[in-house]
Amino acid sequence: MEFRHYSVLLKETIEQLHIKPEGIYVDGTLGGGGHALEVCSRLRGGHLYGIDQDGEAIAAAKERLAAFGDRATLLRDNYCNMRAALSAEGVKGVDGIVIDLGVSSYQFDNQERGFSYRFDAALDMRMDRRQTLTARDIVNGYPESDLCRIIRDYGEDRFAKAIAKHIARARQEKPIETTFELNEIIRGAVPARMRRDGHPSRQTFQAIRIECNRELEVLRDSLDDFIDILNPGGRLCVITFHSLEDRLVKAAFRKNENPCTCPPEFPVCVCGKVSKGTVVTKKPILPGEEELAQNSRSKSAKLRVFEKT
Repeated sequence: MEFRHYSVLLKETIEQLHIKPEGIYVDGTLGGGGHALEVCSRLRGGHLYGIDQDGEAIAAAKERLAAFGDRATLLRDNYCNMRAALSAEGVKGVDGIVIDLGVSSYQFDNQERGFSYRFDAALDMRMDRRQTLTARDIVNGYPESDLCRIIRDYGEDRFAKAIAKHIARARQEKPIETTFELNEIIRGAVPARMRRDGHPSRQTFQAIRIECNRELEVLRDSLDDFIDILNPGGRLCVITFHSLEDRLVKAAFRKNENPCTCPPEFPVCVCGKVSKGTVVTKKPILPGEEELAQNSRSKSAKLRVFEKT
């Protein structure tokens, strides 16, 4: 299957990066290489480092970026290891970083990856197939209380308690092996009148995928590192797709812009914490009407930008 991924907010992200032809840039979520392609095409003496934990994404991007030769270096890794990965390449600082947190169309549409409730497949959902934990392990091995917490917090599903209870009951009879088996269990937990508002499995599948890949934990622990890696004037562009991600990015940007922890009644700052830069986007940049018409998956996308001082 061809690796396909529509790069959401592509034009806006490239504009916000303020690409310098001789600069060093990182695409921390390489995917099919959409953002990386646009960055590489603007470099003259500069360099791009593309990072992705999905081996199939690396292979697709390598082919797509082949024309740029040694202008691009591709690294199979998780973006949380960006600082160490760049250091191993002799890179101390960069002029721009792109993080697109969307799951690729390829991952959703490739049946065997088990990301989608639309195909009957083994429960997998690993972005990095080298890791051992799968969606099957979560569904069959997590305590009911943990399943409820994940579906409630990561899926923001009001029927989390009922869905977790139905899963726990079903797996007592036999392990839950496939996406369609899980679909049927979720369908039985959600009232019939509520199934008209989109597919009843959507939020639970999202929650399990986030847990399987530690998506929010990895993002939270990486944002400060990204800003520290930037050279003065460098920009970090982060595209999120749901409120939990966006909240983490917004909070991290605000904290790095104004890290002072002094009580508000203090006349001057005494904590010694210094601002690392400026939040460029006081409000997130959203897809335009044309993009929304071309790609319905972009409707929840938000771009936030931070500039290092």
